Amino acid sequence: MKKNLFFVFLCAVWLVPSAKAQKFGYVDTEFIFSKMPEYQKALTEIDKFTDKWSKDIQDKYVEIDKLQKMYQAEEILLTDDMKRDRQRIISDKEREAREYNNKVFGYQGLLFEKKKELMKAPMEIVNRAIEKVSQQKKLNFMFDKASDFVMLYTDPRHDYTDYVMEELGLDAASKSTAGAAPATKTTTTTNPK
Repeated sequence: MKKNLFFVFLCAVWLVPSAKAQKFGYVDTEFIFSKMPEYQKALTEIDKFTDKWSKDIQDKYVEIDKLQKMYQAEEILLTDDMKRDRQRIISDKEREAREYNNKVFGYQGLLFEKKKELMKAPMEIVNRAIEKVSQQKKLNFMFDKASDFVMLYTDPRHDYTDYVMEELGLDAASKSTAGAAPATKTTTTTNPK
């Protein structure tokens, strides 16, 4: 038993010196996207599609409303067969409107696919910049402050948003984050020998 315990202790001592500190940082992608013209253009396109599809759905419901009012006005003059036909037409139109609404705004609908398509380019640009900054700064982990991952406290010296903005060629001067001011960047020059 003592030999096993000694072996475990020996392995632990041997592994500890080889472990090194992990470098990490974070960026605020929400702020970065707010400064990107490509992202703003994609949002404008998404809004156009959303408005068009919403109007199409609204038009379908206006047509249904007209059919219902016409049916109610003529109901006393219609035979039972005519009433059933009109009710069937109205219910078919309602079903079509619901299906179209689900097709457009439902889970993985047309709007979801259009967002994915239009946001792909800005996301790839930011991801490449984040990857490049992470490699330049020799970071092991880069977190996104704007994501669902909760960051209860962030030390500004680990904020690499400005570096990513610089990599993208965007102006970060108007950044206003909660907490302390962003870390200042210093450049050093080395004399060649």
